[in-house]
Amino acid sequence: MSENNLRDQVQETLDVIRPRLQADGGDVALIDVTDEGVVQVRLQGACHGCPGAVFTLKMGIERLLKEQVPGVLRVEAV
Repeated sequence: MSENNLRDQVQETLDVIRPRLQADGGDVALIDVTDEGVVQVRLQGACHGCPGAVFTLKMGIERLLKEQVPGVLRVEAV
């Protein structure tokens, strides 16, 4: 799978997640997808600095990306 195709799949999946985050006043921006399968995102709005941000990142965003996009190994907030 090409890196651009992987990035496109990640972006499409984030677009599915985004309305749920926006409903709580937050958002997520895709920063990068590395060759090693690490997705780097920036949590924005209410999600930035929220006490539940780690839970949102790992149990929400990372879990869904790993399920939906083959090749994603980990999600990091930058």
